[in-house]
Amino acid sequence: MIDCKIFDLGDVTLQSGATLRDAKLAYKTYGTLNADKSNVIVYPTWYSGQHYDNEWLIGEGMALDPQKYFIIIPNMFGNGLSSSPSNTPPPYNQARFPHVTFYDNVAVQHRLITEKFGIEKIALVIGWSMGAGQTYQWGVSYPEMVERIFPFCGSAKTSLHNIVFLEGVKVAIQTDEAWQGGWYKEQPNKGLRAVGRVYAGWGLSQAFYRERLYLQQGYSSLEDFLVAFWEGFFLRKDANNLLAMLWTWQNGNIGNTPGFDGNFEKALTAIKAKAIVMPGETDLYFPPEDNEYEVEYMPNAEFIVIPSVWGHFAGGGINPVDTQFIDRHIKELLDSKV
Repeated sequence: MIDCKIFDLGDVTLQSGATLRDAKLAYKTYGTLNADKSNVIVYPTWYSGQHYDNEWLIGEGMALDPQKYFIIIPNMFGNGLSSSPSNTPPPYNQARFPHVTFYDNVAVQHRLITEKFGIEKIALVIGWSMGAGQTYQWGVSYPEMVERIFPFCGSAKTSLHNIVFLEGVKVAIQTDEAWQGGWYKEQPNKGLRAVGRVYAGWGLSQAFYRERLYLQQGYSSLEDFLVAFWEGFFLRKDANNLLAMLWTWQNGNIGNTPGFDGNFEKALTAIKAKAIVMPGETDLYFPPEDNEYEVEYMPNAEFIVIPSVWGHFAGGGINPVDTQFIDRHIKELLDSKV
């Protein structure tokens, strides 16, 4: 039993032109909404992650303290809890699930926050990886509503290099004969294991492997780490769900928000929220220079790098030193006046 609630969206027309009928948005809340509804934090999920995968950053005494804030974690379309290839009835099931953008995700999250809770201001939107993409999108789509944003280890537009990496993930699934063009009866497990192997070289840095930090995590060898951590991670996922979210990731670009005509820089300048943009120093997906470029166009943003050899997973809640660094700066942003 998954501990989340479902917000019924009805029929949702997507940027792609498709209509997702009887759409569902799964979410979980932490803490209590205060009387003037001023203590709201929105914390979207990441690629393949579900709400409980975000909980490492929530806790008493931490920046995201449920004793102080009302924290809402909306599950992204495609993640298996909100509307996804794996849980949508025909005809938009499995391989026919429609393309969904960050804009689409944030539009329905906005409906949850306003229609369900009557919230007019958000103190902070925060997210890691694809959650960061949604964080930027919140800032562009609802600039008057969002007071602060904290995107970490993510970007406002998916780079060409990142798109190439994701092609490797996609083909790892699609070349498994069990995939059957997306109409499989059983998961294409060889493909999912291959995704784990592809990810292993990208999610963590060269220095992570050089220093054999996987041994400190309880793995007995490099091969043990590749099988037990990486293959095991993706064997728990649904292949079509992964491909649906992969499309969202590859097509991430706040410039495609209605009204900006694809102008990425113009969209960045429209973000009014006070921001800390935080890349990981050794992140191979989202290198710091991409965020540095973004911050040049954002009117109220600070650029702070996580000094870590943990690559993209400096923002994944695995390494306590990195977690403390992130948490400290979230506190600074929340304590700052807007």
